[in-house]
Amino acid sequence: MPATDLDLQLRGYGLTTAEILYGMPDHPSMLQAYVWQDYDLAPSYPVLTKFLDFWRRELEGPLHSVKVAHCRLVKPGEVRLVRQQLNLH
Repeated sequence: MPATDLDLQLRGYGLTTAEILYGMPDHPSMLQAYVWQDYDLAPSYPVLTKFLDFWRRELEGPLHSVKVAHCRLVKPGEVRLVRQQLNLH
């Protein structure tokens, strides 16, 4: 069963956005931008690394540069346990 977004966040994953510039196969001097976003672990970024390996192996556009932004959405101080539940009709 795949992990939910909340499960990943509680395990330390944060939202990672990468701006990938690559050369167009037919016009190598022109650059195109692609924005990738997923939950990943900083600073090693295994999910992004896997995606970039796939890109190099399967796609024709050569990579020019990659800019990465990362933010942990759920921080340890923001998670609180609830001890009681009240149901209203």
